[in-house]
Amino acid sequence: MIDKGKTFNTIIDFITGKETPEIGSEANRQKVERLLVEDKGFAKRDIEVDADIEIVVGGEVYRSQIDLVAMVEGKRFMVIKCVAASLGSWEREILSAARLLDRYQIPLAVVSDGKTAIVLDTLRGKKVGAGLGAIPSKDEAKKVLDTLTLSPLPEKRREQEKIIFRSYDSMNVNVRRNL
Repeated sequence: MIDKGKTFNTIIDFITGKETPEIGSEANRQKVERLLVEDKGFAKRDIEVDADIEIVVGGEVYRSQIDLVAMVEGKRFMVIKCVAASLGSWEREILSAARLLDRYQIPLAVVSDGKTAIVLDTLRGKKVGAGLGAIPSKDEAKKVLDTLTLSPLPEKRREQEKIIFRSYDSMNVNVRRNL
């Protein structure tokens, strides 16, 4: 367990079953985890919690984590940023994460506070839905994946996205990785 001189309340993560500090938007993440499993048909094994992301910007390695990544048949389909408020202010960060996390652009990027959500098409960078109902189920995700060709982000754009991601992500202070 994390121990750096501060005392934190902890909860048991719904997906991993591990003890985790209850800081920032952790309670909201737990709501989204339950939604994905109980309402959207994803298995716990289909969801990565705190997916590691590592990028190199200006010769320096930058490491972070993405709150949740939902997979369908072993392919990353949707990245999710769980926040406490102001969903719109997190859109650009999660879009960059969806474009950088894997060798291909992950089709959907989502920002949620556990009560509502914004769903974004990663390739177009456009909002395609709002509300928890707009988050696709596993079956809907399978149908979408069957029609898509997963493509990488062009290298020139990739370098720009790295700077954008690092700029936004480095401002996240109330997260477990910064304890």
